[in-house]
Amino acid sequence: MNARIGIDGGGTKTEFILVDETGAFIAQRRTAGCSPSILDSQAISKLISTTLEELLAAGRQTRQGIVITDTVFCMAGSRSFWSEFGAELTGYGRVQTFDDSIPVLELATAGHPGLVLHAGTGSFVAARGDDGTAHYAGGLGWRFGDPASAYDLGQHAIARTILELQGWAEPSGLGASICEATGIRDATALTRHFYSPSTTPPAIAAYGPLITTLAAQNDEAALGILTQSIGQIARLANEVIARVFAENGSLALPVGLSGLILQTPIAQSTLAATLDSRCQMSAIVDPPIEGVRRLLTRISS
Repeated sequence: MNARIGIDGGGTKTEFILVDETGAFIAQRRTAGCSPSILDSQAISKLISTTLEELLAAGRQTRQGIVITDTVFCMAGSRSFWSEFGAELTGYGRVQTFDDSIPVLELATAGHPGLVLHAGTGSFVAARGDDGTAHYAGGLGWRFGDPASAYDLGQHAIARTILELQGWAEPSGLGASICEATGIRDATALTRHFYSPSTTPPAIAAYGPLITTLAAQNDEAALGILTQSIGQIARLANEVIARVFAENGSLALPVGLSGLILQTPIAQSTLAATLDSRCQMSAIVDPPIEGVRRLLTRISS
């Protein structure tokens, strides 16, 4: 029986699916993140090879004679790394590698022209032009900033808290919440805590939901951080629209919003006030791995 494998990998988690020719699920696995900005190549290779073996073993418990015809990687991080990784992978049929933007772009446009704004641990803007070409903007990673991402919100919340403890910013509910969560109420100690090697980028991104929660409660510090960060990704999206859809005139552009951060009322209000007037926003409710499944079905048909 012919089957296909799809993989969606980011900094926080990696999801694997095994589907049949109709796109129906046979088996599924989830592991830790595998971004090359966080793990070395040896660790990534071990994680993926081990999980692929587990995925196939699970599939063969219910389906006999499985033959893998296609494997699709949709991954965060270096394109060249994943291209080389895919080229060296054998025994898994035709291997194709894509940016991690492609699954949510698939959910947003189903192969048609349009955009998606995604904000999870990281963030990016992706677009599919009138000619079908995919375009990618942002996704710079935690070192250089991904506006509207959980990491971006988390690092600004921590910076604000340190300034409050130093006495250079007004005390806020945000600062108090960070101190309570860490059990630290000294600027130097808090700085040392977050600069420690054990504090990973996902650990900082974990404070992102705190910002959206406090912003909804009208905490001024949280509101300021959230609206500034959302405004940045909106302006990046406008730059993409200006270049990719310059000849669209006044035609409406579907814009999918992926990730809980962008789907909050405050974020949507900021986006509506900043995005190009042609944009018609809608929330993407399906997970990225569903986009991988649809992509597998479409490109293999």
